[in-house]
Amino acid sequence: MTIRFRISAFAAAAAAGGLLLTACSATDTAPAQTNAGAGAEAHPGTGHLHGLGVDPAGGTLYAAGHLGVFRLTPDGAVRIADRSQDTMGFTVTGPRTFLASGHPSPADPAATSPHLGLIRSTDAGQSWTTVSAAGEADFHSLQQAGPLLYGLDSQTSPVWASNDAGATWERRAKTAAGDLAAHSGTPQEVWAAGRDGLLHSTDSGVTFQPVPGAPALAAVEQPTPGRLIALTLDGSVLTGGDGTSWTWTERGRLPGGAQGSVLTAAGPTHLLAADTNDAVHESRDGGRTWTTVHQAGHTDTEH
Repeated sequence: MTIRFRISAFAAAAAAGGLLLTACSATDTAPAQTNAGAGAEAHPGTGHLHGLGVDPAGGTLYAAGHLGVFRLTPDGAVRIADRSQDTMGFTVTGPRTFLASGHPSPADPAATSPHLGLIRSTDAGQSWTTVSAAGEADFHSLQQAGPLLYGLDSQTSPVWASNDAGATWERRAKTAAGDLAAHSGTPQEVWAAGRDGLLHSTDSGVTFQPVPGAPALAAVEQPTPGRLIALTLDGSVLTGGDGTSWTWTERGRLPGGAQGSVLTAAGPTHLLAADTNDAVHESRDGGRTWTTVHQAGHTDTEH
């Protein structure tokens, strides 16, 4: 989902009483709910979700949204380290290792810019360090593909590429898409999906060509080389061709007719998806069937 966020003065945003967390979309935040008794303060929830991932060190599921990074448990979503940064881009790249982007919390006294650039955590979200592009980039999609890291900057719409884990970047083609997909087996290939369909690059994002017949897409993933899985705006899960044949086949649908928002491939057949109501769904069979693993507003106390 492509969301534009422009702001001229971080201090003004902070003074606006939380504008930074809500400016990305007027409808992003789910209704606040609480598991506590009557009269308790309502928990604000996760905020609209923009990223999902599985930590290979234990298989824990994480979700990133406007109000922080959350560990999803059977009892609800637990915000990590009481950090409420607006996490617009998020990916798990290794055991306890996350990359993210977005905006700092207005309550963060150390924040000097509305854009985090690229940040990294090596302790499963307990702490973060700035890698690059602070104050400059707001990556809404981050994709690690072997030696290459791709980022889609919402500020200027170009695809950025890095071959040194994000320390330095090259700006590649501009695209109006909202999501990127790439795979370590074919790192020079990158796909860009959005409401206008699907684009394909074979030169690491320098140029893109439209993929004929692709529908409007909420998200796309490449779980294995030569195979795409896409999530449409209406919640259909599609499989795409091998680069030469682009017949799209509906493989499944998100539960309850939900509209799609986020898609992540945690493995060749292990998929995660979020819908526009900020519920999280999981498939273990490549998208044929789905189980809802988190409902919006089901948020536990912070840890």
